[in-house]
Amino acid sequence: MPRFSIIVPSHGVEGRLSQALDSVLAQSLGDVEVIPVCDGPGCLGAHVADRYAERDSRVAPVDSPPSDGLAGARNAGLRAATGAYVLFLDGDDVLAPGALTALDARLAATGDVDVLYAEHERVPWWEGEPANPAAPLLAKAPDGAFAPSEAPQLTGVALPAFSAVWRRSFVTGHRLAFPDGHFTDIGWAGTALLRAERVAVLRSVVVRHLLRRQGSRLNRPGAHHTELLDQVELVLTRAAGQRLSAERSGPLFEQLFATVLRTAAHPRRLPSGRGAFFHRASTLYRRHRPAGYRPPGGSLGVQHRLLAAGSYAAFAALRAANRSVSGAVGSLPYPRGLRTRLRYRRDLRRPLDPNLAVYCAYWGRGYACNPAAIHAKARELAPHIRGVFLVEADQAHTVPEGVEYAVLGSRRAWEVLARAKYLINNANFAEGVVKRPGSVHLQTQHGTPLKTMGLDQSTYPVVAAATGSFTKLLGRVDRWDFNLSANRHSTRMWERAFPGSYEHLEYGYPRNDVYFTATADDVARVRRELGVPEGRTAVLYAPTHRDHRSGFEPGLDLEAFCEAAGEDVVVLLRAHYFYDRGARPCDGRVIDVTAHRSTEDVCLAADALVTDYSSIMFDYAGLDRPIVVYADDWDVYRQTRGVYFDLMAEPPGPVARTPDELARVFRDGSWSGEESAALRARFRERFCEFDDGRAAERVVRRVLLGEPPEALPPVIPLAERVPAPAAAATLVRS
Repeated sequence: MPRFSIIVPSHGVEGRLSQALDSVLAQSLGDVEVIPVCDGPGCLGAHVADRYAERDSRVAPVDSPPSDGLAGARNAGLRAATGAYVLFLDGDDVLAPGALTALDARLAATGDVDVLYAEHERVPWWEGEPANPAAPLLAKAPDGAFAPSEAPQLTGVALPAFSAVWRRSFVTGHRLAFPDGHFTDIGWAGTALLRAERVAVLRSVVVRHLLRRQGSRLNRPGAHHTELLDQVELVLTRAAGQRLSAERSGPLFEQLFATVLRTAAHPRRLPSGRGAFFHRASTLYRRHRPAGYRPPGGSLGVQHRLLAAGSYAAFAALRAANRSVSGAVGSLPYPRGLRTRLRYRRDLRRPLDPNLAVYCAYWGRGYACNPAAIHAKARELAPHIRGVFLVEADQAHTVPEGVEYAVLGSRRAWEVLARAKYLINNANFAEGVVKRPGSVHLQTQHGTPLKTMGLDQSTYPVVAAATGSFTKLLGRVDRWDFNLSANRHSTRMWERAFPGSYEHLEYGYPRNDVYFTATADDVARVRRELGVPEGRTAVLYAPTHRDHRSGFEPGLDLEAFCEAAGEDVVVLLRAHYFYDRGARPCDGRVIDVTAHRSTEDVCLAADALVTDYSSIMFDYAGLDRPIVVYADDWDVYRQTRGVYFDLMAEPPGPVARTPDELARVFRDGSWSGEESAALRARFRERFCEFDDGRAAERVVRRVLLGEPPEALPPVIPLAERVPAPAAAATLVRS
C-alpha cells in the first residue's frame, strides 16, 4: 500500500487545483496516491484531474456531488484511499517542499500513531506575512508519542483537518467520517481526538494554506453559522459519553465556546437570528459545562458569564461597546469637476433604473467586442432595456446609427453609470464607479489567456510596473457579479488572476457568434471592404503587444514574406489595439487593417492566421481555418510576461521560428495540410468549448432577463457546429 493517501477536494477552487497536485507529485517522497475529488464527470475539476491521471498513475480521481459539501468530498476520498496514512489538502493549498519526507521521518521516529499533527502556514492572497497558528499549540506538546491526556490543550478542534495526517486503520476501525454541514473540521477533529490513543506532533510546516481573498466561506454572512452549534453539540455529546477527565474536558469546552463567542459577537456573520443563536448556545453551555470549570478572565470571561446566564441584551450591549466604529471611508476618485461630482453623488441617491444598461469596450475605444454583441442581441431579445454605449470622444464615429451613446467623462456618462441596473464591460469601469446594491456588473473579458493576467502578473516586474496598483485592481474585481468565459481553461485562470465572489458564466464569447452566423456573401463583402484582391489568399498577421517594448514593431518584413510565400498571398496587418492610431498606408501586398472597427470582420476575411502569442488565435480557431504560430522570441516573451501553458508543445498549427521557416510553411502547403488540421482539431477541442453562435443569447437571457441556467440554449457540440465558409474554394495548396 502507498505510504500516504492525499485527498484533494476541488469544488470552487478548480483554478488552483493544478498547483495543489503539482506540489504533491513533485515531493521527494513519491510513495503516494493522490485522490482529487471532483463534482462529477465533465466538470472543471474533473477536466484538470483527468489530465493529471493520464500522465501519472498515482492520480486517481473520484466524484462527489457539490450538494454533499466538503464533508461528502472528503468522505468520498476516504472510501477510495488505500494508503497507510491519510492527509487532506484543500484544492487551493499546496504541500511545502519536502513535507512528505518530513512526515515519513517523524512517523518512523514515533512509531505508528493514530494522529500526527503538523504546523501549517496561512498565506495571504496578496499583502501581509504568512502566519503559523499551529506552532504555539504544538510547542507545548511532548516530544515523542503521547496519549491525548498528556497534552489536554491539544483537543483537535482548534486545528483544521489538513494540519495532520491520520492513520487510515484508526479511521476505518472507529468508522470516523466528516459530519455533514459547515464547520465539519470541528466535528471531525474533535471526535478523532476523543478516540485516539497515541498522538505525536511535527514542528515544521507541511501545508501552505492559501487564504481566499474574499475570505473563508465559513466567515461569510448567512444562516449556515447555526451549523456551528450542531458540530459543537456533536463533539460535546460524544465527550460526555466518554466521561472525560476535567483536565481534558475543560480545554475542549473552552476552545469550542471560544469559536461560538467569536461568531455570536460578529454582527456580519449572522444578519438575522442572532438572538436565537445566542440562546441555543447558552443552553449548550449550561448543559455541557464541566464540573468546576472556571471561565477565563477579562472581557472574554464576561462574555462567558453572560452566555451562561442567557443574557442576550447585555451581551449585545457589550459587543456594541467593544466594537470600534470608524467614520473614515476610503475616498473614491469621483468625477473631475465639482458640478459633475455633485451631480453624480445626487444621482447615486436616486433609484436604479431597472431598464437601463450601460456598455463599454476597451476603455471606450468604440462599439466593439463582447459588449457590442451583447448590446445588439439585447435590442432583439430585451427591447425594453435601454442600452447606452460609453466611448471616448474621438471614437463616437464607430457607434452604429441608432445606438445611443455617451462620451466617457461627460456629465451624461456619469448620470447613466449612477442609475443603470446593468453595467457591462470587457475591461473595467473607472474606480470612481460605485457598485450600488441591486446593480448587476458583467465582466465579459476580451480574450482567452495565454499570457498571465491580473495578480499572476505580479512576479513579472515589467508587466507589474505597467499594471499599477494590484490593490485597486482587486477593488474593481469586487464589483463583478458575473464573469464570462469561453472555455474551462479560461475559467480556471480567471479564478487565479482575479479572485472574487462573482459567478462564472461558461457561455462562450458573444463577439464570436458571427463566426457561425456569417454567410459566404458576408465574407465576400468584408473582403471587398478591406480591399483584398479577388482570388488572393489573405493571410491575417496579428502580433500581440510586447510589454518590454515601447512601441509597435511588426517583427517581420511583411513584403519579403509575401514574395517568399507565393505570388497569390496578401497580408492583412492588424496590430494590437494599443497601437490603433489610424490606418497606415498600404504598401504593395500588405493591407493595414489595424484601424478597422471589427476584429471579427477581419478574421472572416482571412484565409489563414499568422500570429505569435495573441489571444486572437483562440477566437480564430472557431472558424476552423489554418493557423500558423510565428514564435521568433518565445523564450523572451515567456520570461518577461509569463504564460499559462507551453504554446510550443500545444500549438494550433505549424510553428515557425524564423522568417525563412514561416515562408517555407506557406510555400510547401504545410500551413493547411493534414498535420496542421490535426493540431488545430486538438486545439479547438480544448479552447473552443462554448463558442457555438449562441453565446450572446445565453448572456442576455441569463443576465438581462433573469432566466434560470437550465432554461438557456445548450452548447452545440463541436462536431455539429458549422463555421462561416472561407473565401477560397479549397485551402489545400499543391
